[in-house]
Amino acid sequence: MLFNLRQTWFSNTRNDILSGITVALALIPESIAFSLMVGVDPMVGIYASFCIAVITAFAGGRPGMISAATGAMALIMVSLVDKHGIEYMFAATILAGVLQFIMGALKLGRFIQFVPHSVMLGFVNALGILIFTTQLVHFVGASWIMYALVGLTLLIIYILPKYTKAIPSPLAAIIIVSLIAIAIGADLKTVGDMGKIESVMPFFHLPDVLLSFDTLAILFPYSFSLAIVGILESLLTASVIDEITDTTSNKNREVRGQGIANIVTGFFGGMAGCALIGQSVVNMKSGGRTRLSTLVAGAFLLFLILALSDMVRAIPMAALVGVMIMVAISTFDWKSVLHLHRAPRTDAFTMIVTVIIVLVTHDLSKGVMAGVVLSALFFAWKIAKIKASVKLDGANVKTYTLRGQLFFGTTTSFVNLFDYMNDPQAIVLDFSGSHVWDQSAVTAMTKVKAKYELLGKQVSFIGLNEESQTIIHRTGLTSSSDH
Repeated sequence: MLFNLRQTWFSNTRNDILSGITVALALIPESIAFSLMVGVDPMVGIYASFCIAVITAFAGGRPGMISAATGAMALIMVSLVDKHGIEYMFAATILAGVLQFIMGALKLGRFIQFVPHSVMLGFVNALGILIFTTQLVHFVGASWIMYALVGLTLLIIYILPKYTKAIPSPLAAIIIVSLIAIAIGADLKTVGDMGKIESVMPFFHLPDVLLSFDTLAILFPYSFSLAIVGILESLLTASVIDEITDTTSNKNREVRGQGIANIVTGFFGGMAGCALIGQSVVNMKSGGRTRLSTLVAGAFLLFLILALSDMVRAIPMAALVGVMIMVAISTFDWKSVLHLHRAPRTDAFTMIVTVIIVLVTHDLSKGVMAGVVLSALFFAWKIAKIKASVKLDGANVKTYTLRGQLFFGTTTSFVNLFDYMNDPQAIVLDFSGSHVWDQSAVTAMTKVKAKYELLGKQVSFIGLNEESQTIIHRTGLTSSSDH
C-alpha cells in the first residue's frame, strides 16, 4: 500500500510540483477563453479547471494527465446556454458526469482499443495544428515586442534544458519573460485582458432548474454529447500519454473519474470538462509524471486566483503563447508526415481525413468518429474476400478447401464459388482455413447445401473450429453429413 502510494504520488515530488505550477499558469488563459466561448463569466471556466484537475488527480486512471475545461466541451454548451441559460449548463454538466460514471462502471473504456493507430495520429496532428492556430489571434495588431518575447520564450524553453533541469524550462520562460515585460513597461496584452478574474472561492450550488421530464428532454441530448466527447478525448489523450511515458493506464477508472469530476464541477459553478492533451504535454515536458502533478496544477490554479490575482493579471500573453506553440510543435507527430509515403495508402488516407474533418469542424470527436468508420470500412473491404482451392479424390468426391472469412460481406462470393451442375456426387467443404462469423454466413452455407441436395448430391462440412460449429448449431444448420 505504502509502495503504491509512493509510486503514484511521491516518486517524482520535486518535478511534479514544478510542472504542476507551470500547468496552472498555462490553464488560466485557456479556462477564461473557453468561458467566453460559451458566453459565461470567466470564473466558471477557472472553477471547472480547478475542480476537474483536483478530482481526477485522485479518481482518474492516468497519472500525470491534466483534465480541465476544454474547447470541445465548450462548443457543445454554447447553444444550451444561449437558449436556456447558465443554470441548465450546470445541470447538463452534472448529468453528463452521471452518464460517464455509468459508462465507466459498464467498462466501456476498453473500446478505446478499437481506435486504429492511423486515427490516433490524425487526432494528435489535428490537435497540434489547432493548438497552434488558436494562438494566432494573440498576434493580431501586436507590436514587434510581442513577436520578440514569444521568440525569447521558445529559446528559453528549448535551450535551458541543455544547461540545467533544476526548473522546468516552460516555467522559467514564463517567469523570465514576465519580468522583462514588466521591467520595460511594454504595452502588451496580458492575462488580465482576457477577462475579469475575481478572488472568490467556488461554492456549492444546486442548479436552479425545474425537475421534470421536460427539463430532462432538454438536458439529455447535450449531456449525452458531453459524456461521449469527454470520454473520447480523455481516453485518446490517456493513450497518447501512455505512449510518451511507456506506461499503461486504467481506462475504465479514467471514465469513472471524469464522471465524478463533472458531477462535482456542476455543483460548484463550473462547466463540463475532460482531458487536455495540450496541458498534459506541458506537464510531461516539464517533468510531471504522478498524480501529484495533476493535484498541484488544480490547487495552485485556485491559489493563484485567490492570493496572487494581481500577479496573474500582469503575466504577458506572449509568454503563454510561446509555451502553447511549444506544445503544438511537441504534439504534432512529425514522423507520421515524413514517413507518410511508406504507410499503407488506406492508413495514410484515414489519417489525412481525420485531420481535415477536425480542422474544418473544430470538433475532435467528429474527426475521430469519421476515422474509425473509415478504418472499419477499409478493414471490411480487405477481409471481404473468400477463395477455394479444389482437389478431386477419385471420380466421385470433390473437396473445396476454403480460405478467408465467411461473414455477411463474403456470402455472395461464397455461394458463387461452386460448380453445382458439374460437381460429382460427394462434395466436401473444408473450413480449416476459414471461420464462420454470423447468421448471414450460416444462411449462405444452407443455400449451398440446398442447391447440391436439389441435384441429388451430398455435402459434408469439415474442419470447422469450435466457434464456427457453435454458431452453426445455434442457427439450426445440422445434418448427418456435418462434422
